Amino acid sequence: QVQLVESGGGLVQAGGSLRLSCAASGGTFSSYAMGWFRQAPGKEREFVAGISWSGSRTATADSVKGRFATSRDNAKNTVYLQMNSLKPEDTAVYYCAGRLVAPRSWVSVASRDYDYWGQGTQVTVSS
Repeated sequence: QVQLVESGGGLVQAGGSLRLSCAASGGTFSSYAMGWFRQAPGKEREFVAGISWSGSRTATADSVKGRFATSRDNAKNTVYLQMNSLKPEDTAVYYCAGRLVAPRSWVSVASRDYDYWGQGTQVTVSS
């Protein structure tokens, strides 16, 4: 069973950048597909980006495409979310999530497909 801890959130001005990290422990990280989700106050949790365990496939939500990108370093048991050109509407709690999977290219945009979740990190973008 893997434990996930996010870091890197904070307050940033619109147009700025942040890089979130999600460190995994307690499992074979390289066997887990990973996803990033976010939840703003009063809104449903939504998919942001995902990456297969091999790193060969990624998926990105239309709302952040061209601005956000996810990557992973299996040697460091860490997945990253690089966020550029941030907008006030990106303000939310950001969560990483993982699922132990076999297919090297599996990645899902659905939160129900992930079994393990971090505690979240707050990202606030000021206008």
